[in-house]
Amino acid sequence: MAELPFKNTYDLSPEQLLALDAAEEMMERLDLGAAETAFLTMLEEAPDCIPVLNNLGHLYGKLLSEFEKAVEYYEKVLQQEPDNAWARDQRRRYLRYCSYD
Repeated sequence: MAELPFKNTYDLSPEQLLALDAAEEMMERLDLGAAETAFLTMLEEAPDCIPVLNNLGHLYGKLLSEFEKAVEYYEKVLQQEPDNAWARDQRRRYLRYCSYD
């Protein structure tokens, strides 16, 4: 495989990188149902994959306005990476819109 233009921080396999790229492109094209399916399929194979969890948080929060789901995915990121500033900030943003009993 050619050298990546970024550091593969999470040691994703080439297949995971391709799937992640394809799902992100779907999200950019606003093919949200297909993107959601792709991310959830990836999550079944690797339930702790932080890039997928972050993307699902973004998909549910920003694009689908399903704020509780967004918070859940960002919580999963923070369980693994408590210092993840992106996930912490996004979780805080979407918590404002949630109504927990």
